[in-house]
Amino acid sequence: MANLKEIRNRITSVSSTMQITSAMKMVSAAKLKKAQDAVTAMRPYADKLTELLQSLSATLDADSGSKYSIQRDVKNVLIVSITSNRGLCGAFNSNIIKQTQQLVDTKYAGKKVAVFAIGKKANDAFAKKKMVVANESHVFDDLTFENVAAIAETLMEKFVAGEFDKIDIVYNSFKNAATQIITTEQFLPIVPDEGKATTNTDYIFEPSKVEIVKQLIPKSLKTQLYKSVRDSFASEHGARMTAMHKATDNATELRDQLKLTYNKARQAAITNEILEIVGGAEALNN
Repeated sequence: MANLKEIRNRITSVSSTMQITSAMKMVSAAKLKKAQDAVTAMRPYADKLTELLQSLSATLDADSGSKYSIQRDVKNVLIVSITSNRGLCGAFNSNIIKQTQQLVDTKYAGKKVAVFAIGKKANDAFAKKKMVVANESHVFDDLTFENVAAIAETLMEKFVAGEFDKIDIVYNSFKNAATQIITTEQFLPIVPDEGKATTNTDYIFEPSKVEIVKQLIPKSLKTQLYKSVRDSFASEHGARMTAMHKATDNATELRDQLKLTYNKARQAAITNEILEIVGGAEALNN
């Protein structure tokens, strides 16, 4: 059994760790509320814009499609992997890295695959394999639509230039503080949803349906990426809050066990001292 000084040092260390994890939990809870409100506010707009775009695109002729709808033989693939810049958030980052690697090994096996990292953890994981073509981790320092839209424009330019035939996004979709859903979405090329084609509806388009779709597509793509980054940002704080809550509970349990061990060791030490004193007194009497 460890001596009393070692146990006291461990109790002090665990108590300090518990204070840190508890503080991190409260900070993440405060940031989560703001991030969750932002995601909740923009989802209806993003979903409606996507629905409108798919509905209009499905009714266009093949020759009327935009440059973002061009279907090419998939040889070069770009995966936008969205993680966080920091750890201590459970399996949040590792799940995205595993999902990205799984796409590389299975779905896109035999093709040339590159990674566009949004978040330091994704960059660190795939830079070792020399797969990263760009790292936009700084976007989390000032998460605004304008900053994310600039990244979306870069991705759109790479697709139009023919650098990549397909672009996917892998991120954690926010459900609640304890649940994050690993999501893979096709970013480019745009595939019209035939099931949402507008039928038997008399709409008047001004200037024209083709022009409206061409103006909506860039805006829709920027909104799609912004929603993905916002989802991931809220999921990160939810995952970190949950992880720090569990860490605090574990630290509390360990501290209580150490205190019990300390009390037992202290009682044993006192008992031994009493026995030594009694034994000494008996020896003197005899």
